[in-house]
Parts: sequence; structure tokens; C-alpha cells
Amino acid sequence: MAKLTFSGGIHIYDGKELSKGKPIQDVWPGQELVFPLRQHIGAPAQPIVAKGDRVLEGQKIADSSAFVSAPVHASVSGTVKAIELRRVSSGGLEMSIVVANDGLYEKAAPLAALPAKAEREEILGRIREAGIVGMGGAGFPTHVKLSPKDPAKIEYVIANCAECEPYLTSDYRRMVEEPEKLVGGLKILLRLFERAHGILAIEDNKPDCISLLKRLTKDEPRISVKALKTKYPQGGERMLIDAVTGRKINAGMLPADAGCVVDNVDTLVAVYRAVTEGIPLTERIVTVTGDAVADPRNFRVRIGTSYQEVLDQAGGFKTPPQKIICGGPMMGVALFDLEVPVAKTSTALLALTKDEVSAMEPGPCINCGRCVEVCPERILPSRLADQAAHFDEEAFLANDGLECCECGCCSFICPAKRPLTQEIKSMRRILLAKQKK
Repeated sequence: MAKLTFSGGIHIYDGKELSKGKPIQDVWPGQELVFPLRQHIGAPAQPIVAKGDRVLEGQKIADSSAFVSAPVHASVSGTVKAIELRRVSSGGLEMSIVVANDGLYEKAAPLAALPAKAEREEILGRIREAGIVGMGGAGFPTHVKLSPKDPAKIEYVIANCAECEPYLTSDYRRMVEEPEKLVGGLKILLRLFERAHGILAIEDNKPDCISLLKRLTKDEPRISVKALKTKYPQGGERMLIDAVTGRKINAGMLPADAGCVVDNVDTLVAVYRAVTEGIPLTERIVTVTGDAVADPRNFRVRIGTSYQEVLDQAGGFKTPPQKIICGGPMMGVALFDLEVPVAKTSTALLALTKDEVSAMEPGPCINCGRCVEVCPERILPSRLADQAAHFDEEAFLANDGLECCECGCCSFICPAKRPLTQEIKSMRRILLAKQKK
């Protein structure tokens, strides 16, 4: 089987052996759960409950009339304790609904399962009503992604099973333990795009998943399994489309412009559960790992549970960590407080005994060109970082700085240890904010 890939990228220690062999374990939350109203790209949801109200597990507690938004559902039964600003994993404050868990886990009545011949708008409406967003980290509302201007032009629906970020194994455990739900979710998306072919794209460091999913789809003419070369950032949306279809997209395009729709494993499982079982998005799989964690593994976590409670289920720290990251080491964000809630976009909690990045002393560029060689977007990271440092917006734009996908490959490979990605990322944020205004 050919191993598909893209130009650029890096090979990096992946750390997946720490947690990949351990089955998913449920985490029972503590006395208080926090539900941020913004767990997605787009307009934040607005509370539809008030302080003192009793809520049930699966009950919608916040919603929005905006198209690019998603509702929020309670993951436990209990009483609304407060609606107030709370700290989230980004370090900022977000308006949140705080629920006191009564420990009863009384469920709201599920929505009725949709029939096999449900209309397109019914399926999209159910996905929206279930509050499903991209669970690989981006948080783009899934019903919006599945509503391109011309559905007939979608030729590929790609299940992103690459999981290329080091240490993360939550998608791997989903594929091993619940492959039928993954395939079922992909088949639901194919009902939305009648001309499309479904592709399960998996890195070749997961041969057991490749074999399992090939076996499950051998009688599905509209679905195929593609093996990808194990390389970071193989799972990036643009890189994945390039590897699987040979089509290129840039920062100003959507996957739909190249005839593609891409969703990750957990998102597809959530779609399956919403459509076939009437269950909204109230939980996700989170990898808790790193050499500072006593018992690295994957957990099924109710949205709103604090990271501290999840870490406690992994035995806490066996060694004091120098670095704690929400997400993976390449694209995650550093945490300074574990009393923040797991959200729909939370993929991992990574704790490392050494903070190698902080210990680095950046030096001058030696013009070696390695950052250019590994850049998947084929731009000039060293030059762009200099332009960002000098706030030269015109030159930054002229050299395609907005094309950066912030994967971190350039910073990782740089022998001078320059924070290239960080410089470029900061300038991109400034320019994108100006464009938005």
C-alpha cells in the first residue's frame, strides 16, 4: 500500500507508547462543572437557564440564533450555581454556566433517532441541535462545515484519523474500541454528499487500525482506507487534503473549495451518536500523558470537568512537571492552572518533567534553510519571523505570512533555537484581527 504524504514536515519522537495500549476509562466528575459559552468558532452561546434552575444530563443550557455557533448541553444533572466569568484553558476568562453536580446523573429525554432516509436538512439540524463542533481542536461548528454553497461539488469526505500530534492517542483508542461508530459517522456524512467518496486517512504507525477499518469497510464501495506516511503535521487539514487527493488549498480557501470535507474521529463519532441515538455532545476522549504523569491513559470525560480531576484519575504527578500543556507539544497551549474545564475542543493534558523550550537560548540565524525545507506551506519562516519582530506588516503580507499554519516545524528544526512560529503567530493574530475589523 502506498504511503501518501505532503512536502515538508518533520519526524519527531511521538511518545504515544505511554498511553496507546490502555483502554478508555470513564472519569466521574466532582461537585462542580463549568460550561464555557464559547467552545467553538463563531458567536458565543447565550444562557437559556438561570441561577437556581435544575438541569438534567443532556439538557440544552445555552444556545444562539447565529448560524456560526453551537449550543451547549449539561453533562450532569444538578443545579445552576452561577453564570459568571471563569478561567479557561487559553488563560482568558469566558462567561460560563456553573452547575453543582447532584451525583444522580438523571438524563433528559434523548431526541428521537433519525430514520435511515432522513432528509439532508434534518441531519444538519440534528448535528447543530446536538452542539457538535470540530473536536480536533479548531472548534468550527460541524453543521456549518457540512453546509457548503454547492453540496454537489463535494467529491471527498475525509475522516482525519492521522493523529499526528505527538503523545496524543485519543483518536487511536476510539478507532480500536469503537470503529463501528466512526464508520457509521462517515456513512452519515456521505448521505449528505451523494457524489462524494469517503476516505479513512490513517498514519502507518497504526497498522492495527488500518487493518480493522479495511475489514469493516470491505463491502462499502463508497469508502476506502488510505495509509499515510507517519510525519508531522500529516493531520493538518491542508496537508491531509494534499496527501490524500493531491489538491492544494491556501489560507484564503476552505476545504470545500477543493471539493473536500474533513472531520476528525471524535467529531464523526459524535455525529453518529446524535443522529442514530439522539445524544448531544456532552463528553469526549482526553489523553492524559507525559513523563511526569503517574499513569498515562485516555479518559472519557464529561464536558465541564476540571483538568485537575482528570489528572487525579491518572494518579497525579509522579514527578513535579516543569511544563503542563493543554493539547499536544507542537500546537498546544501552556497551562498555569489545572482548575479549568475540559471543553469540546480539549484533546489532551500533557505534563513534562523538563521544559526544554524555556531552557533554550536563541541565537542568530545562520541561514541554513532548514526551516524552509520542513515548512509544509513552502514559505520562508526565518524571513517572516524577522518581519514580524520588526512589525513590518507590508513585507509580512508580501511574503505570504498569513499562509502559516502555525504547526511549529520551523521552531522545532531551527539549530539557532529561534522562536520562529511564535513570532509569526503573533503577527498573524494582529493582521487577522485588523482584517476582521
